Amino acid sequence: MRFKSLIIWLLFVVMSVFAPVLAVDLDDKPFAEHYIILQVSDADPAKYSATLDISNNLIKHYHSPDLIDIEVIAFGKGVAMYFAEDNPNKARIDSLINNGVKFYVCLNTLDAMQRNTGKRPVLLEGVEGVQTGVAFMLQEIESGYTHIHP
Repeated sequence: MRFKSLIIWLLFVVMSVFAPVLAVDLDDKPFAEHYIILQVSDADPAKYSATLDISNNLIKHYHSPDLIDIEVIAFGKGVAMYFAEDNPNKARIDSLINNGVKFYVCLNTLDAMQRNTGKRPVLLEGVEGVQTGVAFMLQEIESGYTHIHP
């Protein structure tokens, strides 16, 4: 009976320690040491730049884009960071995409912009849509991502 209790206790300890790690989707970056989601929700070019700086600095710090999983979610007024027209951050975003950073945009925000203005903004290539940006961010946090809001 003691042996069975010991086994159950060991299973509990192992699951307690590894469950948060296992909750993160490790398919894309199986060697990542950290999982980060950066929130962009303000119409502030300084915050756009800070988000891109943080992403770049983390890749440099870990000496490889494979050792850090970075996602950027833009919603609300922050979606302007991804507008294709005259975007001063296009080259930086393209470079980060090439280094494995994933950029997401809230489709609900784009839908509202289209209803209000009659046209949908054209976004940079490589930006992926998620229906509800905040819900997506919450799911990522629950799966093990660390939330950063520059």
